Amino acid sequence: MGWEQVVEDTGFDFTVLSQFRTRVAEHRLEEKVLDLLLARLTEQGLLAAGGRQRTDSTHVISAVRDLNRLELAGESVRAAVEALTVAAPDWVAAVLDVPGWSRRYDTRIDTWRMPSSKTKRDQLALTYGRDGFALLSAVFDPRSPHWLRELPAVQTLRVVLLQNYTRTTDARGRETVKRRERAEEGGDGLPPGHLRIASPYDTDTRWSAKGDMFWNGVKLHVTETCTTAPEDERTGPNLITDVATTASTVPDIKALEPLHQRQHRRGLLPGEHYLDSGYASADAIVAARTRGVALITPVLLDQSRQAREKAGFDAANFTIDWKYQQASCPTGQTSSSWSPCLQRGRPVTVVKFTRSTCGPCPARERCTTGKAGYRQLTLHPKAMTDALRTARADQAGRDWQAGYALRSGVEGTVRQAVAITGSRRARYRGLSKTRLEHVYSAVALNLIRLHAWWHDRPLDRTRTSHLARLELALAA
Repeated sequence: MGWEQVVEDTGFDFTVLSQFRTRVAEHRLEEKVLDLLLARLTEQGLLAAGGRQRTDSTHVISAVRDLNRLELAGESVRAAVEALTVAAPDWVAAVLDVPGWSRRYDTRIDTWRMPSSKTKRDQLALTYGRDGFALLSAVFDPRSPHWLRELPAVQTLRVVLLQNYTRTTDARGRETVKRRERAEEGGDGLPPGHLRIASPYDTDTRWSAKGDMFWNGVKLHVTETCTTAPEDERTGPNLITDVATTASTVPDIKALEPLHQRQHRRGLLPGEHYLDSGYASADAIVAARTRGVALITPVLLDQSRQAREKAGFDAANFTIDWKYQQASCPTGQTSSSWSPCLQRGRPVTVVKFTRSTCGPCPARERCTTGKAGYRQLTLHPKAMTDALRTARADQAGRDWQAGYALRSGVEGTVRQAVAITGSRRARYRGLSKTRLEHVYSAVALNLIRLHAWWHDRPLDRTRTSHLARLELALAA
């Protein structure tokens, strides 16, 4: 191709980028570009296993409109009708009362155009439910084309109706459609939040809460290398080594083991991993230790009365002899029973002292006030118990707290991702495409940091505006 042809070539239209993103997501190659960059940086000596890394999560708002339950029901029916109209217009014209349905579903379902009366809104909710069931009955009729059932909008409508309505038939064959309500309100119950569809146009988005934040979307986890002092940055900048996009209802602790698996695959497992309390558990500490990773994270403190009041003997005051399966209290008395069992599906050991031992004990009031008259302990397996006791003892010291301050730096990275790449608002629908967006954002931030480091230009760590930070990034 000559240079004249190159100049005249208009390239491809930007709208086909969505097709490229779809192909990458379908082949599960979202992390490929980040993996290649990290592998190259490892070859250059800028990354290596061991060292320190830190992780934090933040909320991401989905790229769809927030819907209440009434809007969700109506919009799900509308989405299915539109999909069927495009796929099989002749079938729709033959099966549905097109003028009647058009009056209800010609425009998007919006609270602003709904009745102000609660009674009328309840009637409208039942209308949406009856319409949805009638539409599904027509689609699943043996005389209808079978492929109509496979349309994503139809499948979504089935789930939305199941989650929000009940349908019963009496002895006379009369059908009754009722709206589901919470069980505590005397209703039939609603599905748990991690299963409940929030939008017919993005079946991955979920309503969730974290602290005082309530949002409809997903969750982003960012992991980066970290240094203890500015002079340590001479060996390389802090770089993002992993990003994970999960459903918003997935607890942070559930994202930790997959994160370590990816870092192990890349050869970038940290020696010390700094995390907030959302990622902490005895299981996680033990599992990470088997990989050679020390979790630097505050664990949940003992919630017993004795520990809260700091005026009695909590579990940490008891000596546990795992070999001989016996516990000793602070006054030197030994336990009478050692009973391994399952509680909520997890293995524990229940240790009991006798009433004859605890009853006359002068320290009884400091140890137990239970009606049973004796002390009882519930122990996790040895590795977990030891890990919890060690972690609780360590985090009470000032040295640990001073070292743990290193974790807070990842919050600046999250803020940088939000300011420069807009990571807090998803551009695309679906978890896989949103994950692809976050991976590319991480690569972009790494390139910005590498450019600044190679040119000896320290990154601005002050709280500049989003526009100013974007301008600085583009200028770099």
